[in-house]
This record gives sequence, structure tokens and C-alpha cells, in this order.
Amino acid sequence: MTKEMKAFEVRAQKLPAEYQAAWKEMNVYLWPHSDFTGRNLMPILDGVLGLLEESAAEGQSVQEVLGDDIKGFCSALAGEQGAKSFRDKWRERAQP
Repeated sequence: MTKEMKAFEVRAQKLPAEYQAAWKEMNVYLWPHSDFTGRNLMPILDGVLGLLEESAAEGQSVQEVLGDDIKGFCSALAGEQGAKSFRDKWRERAQP
């Protein structure tokens, strides 16, 4: 997984500055939806980075692609993929 993350970071460094900032922010919001290894998040991160790469190549702004609420975008994205947050996982364990 470390190898994959390094490859993602190399790809992200090729993006324009505003896209790099969005990528960093999205990582902050997506990681709480990972399992303990983060493996379940790799396809989501790859898809997000692909979206950013395509959008940058088309000359779109980050705001056009992600909207004003990056945190909400990430929550919706992770939720659609079935990724649960740490809080969700804790609640499931706490219930009898």
C-alpha cells in the first residue's frame, strides 16, 4: 500500500496548485473512512485522483468539479462506496 500511496503522490505533484491543495484536503476527509490498513480506500483514492487529473487537463477549476464543500463531497463518495467511518465502526461494535 505504501508503494501505491507514493505513486498517488507522484501523480498529484503533477497537478496544478489548486488541485494539489484539493487532493491534500480530500485525503484528510477520506482517511477516516478507511479500515485499519487503508486498503479499502485505495480504489476510491485512485478514482478521485483520476477525476482531478482529467478535470485539470480539461481546464476546469476545482470548484467546478468538487463544489464548495469538499468534506461533503468526500463523505458522499465514501458513503456511496460503502466505506464506513471510524465512528460507524465503533457504534457497530458497541451495540449488543
